[in-house]
Amino acid sequence: MERTLSSELFFEDTSAKTQTSMPLRVLANLMLWQRRISSRHQLARLDSRLLADAGISESQRYEELSKPFWR
Repeated sequence: MERTLSSELFFEDTSAKTQTSMPLRVLANLMLWQRRISSRHQLARLDSRLLADAGISESQRYEELSKPFWR
């Protein structure tokens, strides 16, 4: 099972943060983007039977695959 990072790593107010946490937030964002790219590649490879098993329609798949990796 895939472990996800807390969204607070991406959206906290940075005015009170120290400079040492900046590299961690950058790394966390890079890891999130890589997971999105990977999962979208896997989604693109699913056939219609597997999509139906997962409860995903073709239009939902197209919508997800058309997103840029940062969204």
